[in-house]
Amino acid sequence: SPAVSGCQPMPDQIDSLFPAHVAELQRRAAAALEAGEFAALVVYSGRPRYAFQDDRPYPFAVNPHFKHWLPITDAPDCFVAYAPGHRPRLCFHQPADYWHRPPVLPEGDWQREFDISIVREPGAARELLSTDLRSTAFVGEWQPEFEPWGFGAVNPATVLAHLHFQRAVKTPYELECMRRASAIAARGHVAARDAFLAGASEFEVHLAYCAASGQRENDLPYGNIIAFDAGAAVLHYQHLEHRRDVPRRSFLIDAGAQFRGYASDITRTWSAGDPEFAALVAGMDALQRALAGGIRAGRDYRDVHLDAHRAIGGLLSDAGIVRCDAEAAVAAGVTSVFFPHGIGHLLGLQVHDVAGLAASATGGEIPRPPGHPFLRLTRVLEPGFVVTVEPGLYFIDLLLEAARADGRGRHIHWDAVERLKPFGGIRIEDDVVCTTDAPENLTRDAFAALSPS
Repeated sequence: SPAVSGCQPMPDQIDSLFPAHVAELQRRAAAALEAGEFAALVVYSGRPRYAFQDDRPYPFAVNPHFKHWLPITDAPDCFVAYAPGHRPRLCFHQPADYWHRPPVLPEGDWQREFDISIVREPGAARELLSTDLRSTAFVGEWQPEFEPWGFGAVNPATVLAHLHFQRAVKTPYELECMRRASAIAARGHVAARDAFLAGASEFEVHLAYCAASGQRENDLPYGNIIAFDAGAAVLHYQHLEHRRDVPRRSFLIDAGAQFRGYASDITRTWSAGDPEFAALVAGMDALQRALAGGIRAGRDYRDVHLDAHRAIGGLLSDAGIVRCDAEAAVAAGVTSVFFPHGIGHLLGLQVHDVAGLAASATGGEIPRPPGHPFLRLTRVLEPGFVVTVEPGLYFIDLLLEAARADGRGRHIHWDAVERLKPFGGIRIEDDVVCTTDAPENLTRDAFAALSPS
């Protein structure tokens, strides 16, 4: 895998990084094919799905394996074919259509790395892929019409395990895409915060985010979480209130962006002015920075998660929310009442990227720590990993009532909980690159670049 340092390429270098990226993908694909005993790989971009008994399609989501090879995210029924020792081929589907604008092949130097053929219907790609597909692995969403083509296997587990495991290490090209995705999201976050402070509704804050980041809803890597007050206690809050005349004690925004198919994933929490809640947000921000600074090669990410529980236990104790110290709060399971999710996950072509629990390229899983079922990443960190670091502290009725019932409630100052429940909760989330040296915080760097000099 390519070594990664904290050095960032200049913005105009991104296309010059692409040839090395494709060369690395060819190396990884060759290793995966050898492990699965296949001679070639075909990656399918996918096809839109339609609503039940309707002619309206759902938003198209491209196969992540396809956009790994190409800066193309909105082109159904396309194929990438690769056989070791040969240049990769792109069969680009561009139908003759006057109802919709056909997909347009993006311009750029990336085209030099592929043999490109334009096809007017998906079946025309068959003769361009290979005369004999019996030794070819197909990766993507299967379509019944491909059955006569004769692929050797569809999504073979051995091949996918290798490709997924290796995908955790980002190439320099991928890291530059993710820097740009972070910069786009940071613009949206600043606009969303300003809209909240100006009195906008949740829906209007969402619109401000999209306008500032230049993204339609279909462009977002996930649905924006825009939550005022108690809504922040719902981890994946999915509503957008249109009313302005609601209490406005706090604001949690979890929103990202995409650049060439690579995602950012950023969360911030703001106080409308209450000093107690503002101090709690500041404490969470400080401990989040410390956790992000601990993203180092060779570190077991499970230890990062457990450190987060100890840090949050300390914050709960200092704020007078629990009666015990940090170690006792962790040992008694009290921190899980307030911090029920994992500290983070792999990030890249998917927001929750694949193989976070993978033991190796050949399979197996690294178990989560006992009592922590929602952690999405258990691997030892390597240079090139991009992870989120997202500690949280929430006042969730369901979990609080469970603590009352099972005895953990004796460790909790319930008057403090009742006082803070209307604020919902806090989450601070950065996207962090593990390097050969100090970590690179994509999120903090993106926000810093927006600040006046």
